[in-house]
Amino acid sequence: MVSADRQDRLAAEGLAGMSFGWFRRWKHDRRIARARAEIAGRDFEPAAHGLDAPLIVSLTSYAARFPAVVMVLESLSRQTVRPDRIILWLDEEDRDALPDRIGQMGVEVKFCPNWKSYKKIVPTLLEAPDSYIVTADDDVYYGPDWLAALVGRASAGVVCHRAHEVVLDNTGQPQSYQAWRRNMDAPAAGKLVFPTGVGGVLYAPGVFHPDVTDAAKFQRLAPSADDVWLYWMHRMAGSLPEKIGGKFRIVEWPGSQARNLRSGNLTGDGNDRAVAAMLREYGWPG
Repeated sequence: MVSADRQDRLAAEGLAGMSFGWFRRWKHDRRIARARAEIAGRDFEPAAHGLDAPLIVSLTSYAARFPAVVMVLESLSRQTVRPDRIILWLDEEDRDALPDRIGQMGVEVKFCPNWKSYKKIVPTLLEAPDSYIVTADDDVYYGPDWLAALVGRASAGVVCHRAHEVVLDNTGQPQSYQAWRRNMDAPAAGKLVFPTGVGGVLYAPGVFHPDVTDAAKFQRLAPSADDVWLYWMHRMAGSLPEKIGGKFRIVEWPGSQARNLRSGNLTGDGNDRAVAAMLREYGWPG
């Protein structure tokens, strides 16, 4: 039998948990309101990107995320630097669910095989291999200078707003993903900078190993860990990835997290399994 004191303590802890949860939801709602207002208030003439090849912003989505991707596309299409193209890649099965609003935004909507998160880059690499490709996620707020900051460091070849630092063991091999230094809070460049797609990543033409578009391989080795696959592919080609700015804050649009690969890779062993498979296939590209 639970004592009265224990009951009181459990009740207090429950109320504290409820209060903390309410406060977090309130803070998130405020961030979302500010993000919506900021996007609606953008009033500027975007500048040319000035790169020596076309600039493409590439992303993917699916029907459950369409309400969120509308806001993402609003933020991507109103940047201080103008991309040549914005491409949204979808499965054919999501065609009928596509909101009319997306078709009115000047975004190219294209269809490709169901390669999950790889849809955000592999079809664009196949279609436009000589372009600068910037990937974005379909559930996150991007500020007005997001693209300009990446373009400003495009000479680095691989540039990101958000990255982890790979931590090696005493044999020079990567430790478990949980041991990596997460969400780096200062600019850095080098072999151990691991870009995370949620913040957006710029890839220059020719930066990848030829296997990067090999669907049979990425589906076998890293089916739900595109960040791991892409890291190996550009590192094997000699990249020195660069993380710009401070710690990247993720602001997720409401209702976008019902199906989220990020949480599975972070709290589960999705990334560790992919890293192990890549090590077996290619070795460590350090």
